[in-house]
Amino acid sequence: MKSSRAFTLIELLIVIAIIGILMSLLFPAVNSAINAARKAQARNDAVQIAIAITAYETEYGRLPLAANTSVNTDLVSALIGTPGNTNNLRQIVFLEVAARKPDIPGKGGKSGTNSSGFVDPWGNLYQIVMDTDYDNRINVTAGKESAAGSDTVTGLIKKVGVFNFPISSADTGASNSFRKAVRSW
Repeated sequence: MKSSRAFTLIELLIVIAIIGILMSLLFPAVNSAINAARKAQARNDAVQIAIAITAYETEYGRLPLAANTSVNTDLVSALIGTPGNTNNLRQIVFLEVAARKPDIPGKGGKSGTNSSGFVDPWGNLYQIVMDTDYDNRINVTAGKESAAGSDTVTGLIKKVGVFNFPISSADTGASNSFRKAVRSW
């Protein structure tokens, strides 16, 4: 009688099933880590934009493009020192930012510049509020503190506030948007 040391079909199917179960447990954890990394990048971007605008104000004695409410291409051009920009004649680099890579469908991408301005990892423009009357206070309606409605922060002692409105076509509801919200203060 010959004894075989090979795996049977049942044993192989059980191993494949166990691997499948372990993989299904791993995917949500990986997705959560990726979302946490994106939120950390967005928060870092918001703080860096606020610091760059404050440095610009320190250098030139005025805020750049005070009428802006978003970090659009004009503001980015002034902050990165684009040659020929009339708002930063000395071409001082206050902010270093790369062009945004295209999104992976359904996954989002990295933050950076596109044709609209400086966008967060979910593709939305960062919003800004500047202290244009120089009383060291800003009033911000960030739209993020509650899923039910927007939050207005009044009398915040800052020169610049940067935040995002995390609403995109990939969002499935208010709670998903709430988790993507960041601010610089």
